[in-house]
Amino acid sequence: MSTTPRNCAHLIVATVMAGTIGLASGATMAAQTITGAGATFPYPIYAKWAEAYKAKTGVSMNYQSIGSGGGIKQIKGKTVDFGASDKPLKVEDLSAAGLMQFPMVMGGVVPVINVTGVKAGDLKLSGAVLADIYLGKIKTWNDPAIAKLNAGLKLPADKISVVHRADGSGTTYIFTHYLSKVSAEFKSKIGNNTSVSWPAGVGGKGNEGVASYVQRLKGSIGYVEYAYALQNKMAYAQMQNKQGNFVRPDSNSFQAAAAGADWTGTPGFNLMLTDQPGAKSWPITGATFILVYKQQAKPEVAKELLKFFDWAYHHGDKMADELHYVAMPGSVVALVESTWKKEIKDAAGKPVWTDSMIQK
Repeated sequence: MSTTPRNCAHLIVATVMAGTIGLASGATMAAQTITGAGATFPYPIYAKWAEAYKAKTGVSMNYQSIGSGGGIKQIKGKTVDFGASDKPLKVEDLSAAGLMQFPMVMGGVVPVINVTGVKAGDLKLSGAVLADIYLGKIKTWNDPAIAKLNAGLKLPADKISVVHRADGSGTTYIFTHYLSKVSAEFKSKIGNNTSVSWPAGVGGKGNEGVASYVQRLKGSIGYVEYAYALQNKMAYAQMQNKQGNFVRPDSNSFQAAAAGADWTGTPGFNLMLTDQPGAKSWPITGATFILVYKQQAKPEVAKELLKFFDWAYHHGDKMADELHYVAMPGSVVALVESTWKKEIKDAAGKPVWTDSMIQK
């Protein structure tokens, strides 16, 4: 069976519906299901963590990869135990909804292409050129602006087919956050959000949908989380970073972008990692976030949920690296878990999380 993210999603949902995924953490606790929904950006690593955690503990998770906008909507509607979003919510939005958020893992958004004769990493793009492609100003692959960055690379005269997300998307939020930083015209005409009005192109649902369109459309360009590019064996572009260097996407360049991040001084963990300094930094790097209620009506479910994420923090690094995600630094994990202890409480005001629950 294929292990593409699309097929993985079908597999996870099928097993949940068949009744083989549910929470069973021992005879003392009734069978339950931890449910979550949201960002497609982290789906590959969440699925891998869930499989490994179930094998170790018997505890399992049903995660719907529906996009960040859907995840925010579902957690606010209280139809899931947690939401997931690549767009961090503002402190005032969190307070109004009674939510807290924390970063779970970091990764990179990459331009993926389907250009005749061009292999993965052959093509070089700058932020300004990428913005002009998505503005509809650069229309063919042999445009002088692209050719100038790619001396010696044979570029066809094919028309560029732009692919973007059709749904509310944290991947789009990270992508447009970057393009709005490097192009004043992009910022004024399109802007930064989970869903924007694109001037051209076709929309795919989820990272899966964008990847599928790019694979099918000759001359196309899209943007996906790097794990989707890897698992679908897609050609990707190098990007010119803030220092002027062309870099390839991988865990090292994502880690370089995240190296200087100051999470301790950021209220609500609301931090973006696009266009960071550093010779090796990938410019379209971002974190993905978990959203949970501060007051938990089902504290036993909340405990199991936090234990899963705690396990992923302490034991999921290797799996994250295999999929070219970047694990959160230990200092950030300690800060997150201390925030759980302070903010996540049961109806009586008692903390759901204690330090003794940390799985070293």
